[in-house]
Amino acid sequence: MTPTHFRKSLLCMSLALALSQPLHAQSADTFVASDIRVDGLQRISAGTVFTYLPIEKGDTVTSVKTTEAIRALYKTGFFSDIRFERQGDILVVTVSERPSINTLTLKGNKEIKTEDLLKGLKGIGLTEGETFNPLNLDRVTQELLRQYNNKGKYNVVISPTVKEIDRNRVDLTLDITEGKGARLRDINIVGNTLFPDDVIRDGWESNTSNWLSWYKRDDQYSREKLSGDLEKLTDYYLDRGYVDFAVDSTQVAISPDKKDVYLTTNVTEGKIYKVAGVTVSGDTIVPKEDVEKLLLVKPGSTFSRQLLTASNDRITAMLGNIGYAFAEVNPVPEISRDTQEISINFTVNPGPRVQVRRMEVSGNVRTADEVIRRELRQFENSWYSQSALDRSKIRLQRLGFFETVDVESKPVPGRPDQVDIVLNVKERNSGSFVFGLGYQQLYGLTASIQLSENNFLGTGNRMAVQVQNNSYSKRLSFSYTDPYFTDEGVSLGYNLSFSNFDQGNSNTARYTSKNLNLETLVGIPLSETDSVQFALGYDKIDLTTTLGSTPRPLIDYLDTLIGTQPYFPCFESGDDDNDPNTPSDNDDTDPGTPDPVVCGFNQLWPIQQFRVQGGWARDSRNDFLLPTRGTYHRIGAEMSVPGSDISYYKLSYQFEHYRPLNSWLVLKIGSDLGYGGSYGNTGKAGLPFYKNFYAGGPQSVRGYEANTLGPSYGTCAIAPDETTCTPSFLQPLGGALKVAGTFELLFPKLFNARGTRLSAFLDYGNVFAGSFDYSGYKDPSIGAVYGDEKISLGGLRGSVGLALQWQAPVGPISISYALPLNQGEFDRVERLQFTFGQQF
Repeated sequence: MTPTHFRKSLLCMSLALALSQPLHAQSADTFVASDIRVDGLQRISAGTVFTYLPIEKGDTVTSVKTTEAIRALYKTGFFSDIRFERQGDILVVTVSERPSINTLTLKGNKEIKTEDLLKGLKGIGLTEGETFNPLNLDRVTQELLRQYNNKGKYNVVISPTVKEIDRNRVDLTLDITEGKGARLRDINIVGNTLFPDDVIRDGWESNTSNWLSWYKRDDQYSREKLSGDLEKLTDYYLDRGYVDFAVDSTQVAISPDKKDVYLTTNVTEGKIYKVAGVTVSGDTIVPKEDVEKLLLVKPGSTFSRQLLTASNDRITAMLGNIGYAFAEVNPVPEISRDTQEISINFTVNPGPRVQVRRMEVSGNVRTADEVIRRELRQFENSWYSQSALDRSKIRLQRLGFFETVDVESKPVPGRPDQVDIVLNVKERNSGSFVFGLGYQQLYGLTASIQLSENNFLGTGNRMAVQVQNNSYSKRLSFSYTDPYFTDEGVSLGYNLSFSNFDQGNSNTARYTSKNLNLETLVGIPLSETDSVQFALGYDKIDLTTTLGSTPRPLIDYLDTLIGTQPYFPCFESGDDDNDPNTPSDNDDTDPGTPDPVVCGFNQLWPIQQFRVQGGWARDSRNDFLLPTRGTYHRIGAEMSVPGSDISYYKLSYQFEHYRPLNSWLVLKIGSDLGYGGSYGNTGKAGLPFYKNFYAGGPQSVRGYEANTLGPSYGTCAIAPDETTCTPSFLQPLGGALKVAGTFELLFPKLFNARGTRLSAFLDYGNVFAGSFDYSGYKDPSIGAVYGDEKISLGGLRGSVGLALQWQAPVGPISISYALPLNQGEFDRVERLQFTFGQQF
């Protein structure tokens, strides 16, 4: 090779080497990029890179610009490595992508829901499908620790695991060991000289350990709970006139093992202020005198922020009910510390009067819009009314079709005087289907098919079909009710049933009955909470009694009113075909003489009756299945139409009242009263025994066997050396007078499920003879009536216990355990009782 050729080759190699060097090695070199190429992309598009790249085609590339470009691309978090190279006039960007998060799994979290934790992680860029940045793991750990520390858990351990998989992806697992929450060992309020600690802390969510802490969990420290409790402390003093009250400082000390928390709060109480004057200003819309009547703050009274807020809310509600949805009421205080007085001026700004443009329904899959809209009391193209919206929500909740009902107001863009109302509903199962799985402790395993739907085909109509066969009954029934037979809300329903009951297997007197029942019902609404109901029915009843088994008072009752009935079955002695109408001479020497007729011990008593029913009900409860607020009253009357085989009447009254005592406790008070008698051709015979009231069991006085309280009938043989005897088996007769009730403490938040709640109860009640006279049945050798016949306070039975209600996937479950308080000599005790069915 000649020297010239050698110099040319060396120049070409040097040039090629220079062009292939990264641009940061050519700091003194600049060029105009004729094109830009991106290498190394797998998941991210080139367009995304060009969006963040500050260099464009045709720009002059310098070392300063490449440094800025590298910084901009790193800032996206998409790449772990970035290199800029030059190939001729082409700018080559070579990148290495960070992996994407394929799955994000949380394990071990119990205190905080997974969705709440994921929401916090998403805020720092850690979510499925996003780019994984290892540097974020420390931020993730700190975020989770923050959330748990706010819940009072300081021993939590976060262990992240990253597993690399194909296609540049990773599976990220966060294993959380929560540990036990720190417990409040001491709460010390420094500076309070006017009120005891236990008084001002009443109602706090934070507390030291006590006997209810297992349920309320109030001894677990939480920053959010503490913040709310300090606000309650401020409210306590401000509601009593201490305007200058202040929480000066709060110290939270944690023990070295992070298991105990010691809380100290320093306060300044100040002095009591009186109200010097109260005025109202601004555009009140209604006469100012009407607004002033709503004020609860009065001149001369001790200042109270609670009354101030209540007055503010009353004015806002009044304006909201006449269309001013965005009304603002600002109480402006003027404080005189010299005289310790405060003057208050309520400034009213009504804003525009708002009209509801549209009422929209969201979330209803099965339920027709019409079924929802007919319950609404707020209408489209009418003035906005908050009370109408509140009432609409309650009516929808009481249907029983929806798990939740939320009302949302959306302003119309560009129209400050219009809003759209959106009703967001979440449907629940409104039907039930029981097939061979229903169980009741009284009747045992029920072989039955029962189909009921309270929202039939989404129409809101109620339909039920039942075929039942168990030890107590055989039943076939059909019912259908249209709650809006007319647009005004008049309901119309039909019931048809055929049944065969063996009363002896239901803890009642031994007799059987075959019933055919037809019934038409009409309901008429009187107001938002009041309604009346009427029914006309026909009953065909065949009662069968057995001599020696059915209580004598029942047979004597039927014998007096209907007349003695023949015994059956009957047959001819020695007759092969058992037909008394067929002559036989099997054991008669005279061929023409029929054999003697022999009959059994059963008697059939046919009864036909038409009956009418009427009732009035008032229902202000806030929910269909598990109410927590409101009252229910129902007065009912039933009587047979004159001309029926037996003339009777029945009166009844049911009452329920729910009152929240606080956020976690609800008081329920209930009563059930009934009385019946006879009239007309039945005279003073009393209420028919097949219409008697019964008490005892899961639906009445828990802790006693179902239907067993009250008068019972039995026989026993008195020994020659004794004057009394105790019957071995008693048949409950029921009674014409019923008194029952309950006091129940409901714990609606013990379980984190809306359809489940625990309760502690006190039940009381019994049934008494009432209009039925048992005075002639006192001889135990031939049959006597035992138990309480006349009403008295001492005759009422009582029980206390716990009950669990659960709307389970297999159907509604009710379990109770009760202890009788004053068990009578002849009462039957059954402490554990439960029922369940299957639901779809």
